[in-house]
Amino acid sequence: MNSYIGLKHLHMTCVALSGSLFVLRFIWRLQASALLQKKWVRIAPHVIDTCLLVSAISLAFIAGINPLVQTWLAAKIIALVLYIVLGTFAIKRAKNTSGQIISFILACMVFTYIILVAISKQVLPFLPY
Repeated sequence: MNSYIGLKHLHMTCVALSGSLFVLRFIWRLQASALLQKKWVRIAPHVIDTCLLVSAISLAFIAGINPLVQTWLAAKIIALVLYIVLGTFAIKRAKNTSGQIISFILACMVFTYIILVAISKQVLPFLPY
């Protein structure tokens, strides 16, 4: 049980770091900051997100949760893929500022959805049970 609690705290820390760094990188992108080119800024998101994914898989394994059975976990996985795609448009792929901003807002909405699903264990966390 101690390993589960430790992994859960690691996972939540990675969530906070991942979201915070995403927002910071987006701000730097809008400012055309040279900080985006720093080596640590290019590497840190991959390290954090890898820890996030490994801790998530480990938590599901320890808890015996199968995403094919627990629809809330499947919803989180699908939303995560959408968040990654939107994030790449917000930071790198969008051709103009309005595309970056729209992608960023949508990515933040999906990020919030993922957190709400994690807390509620419901596919539609914003609806009363």
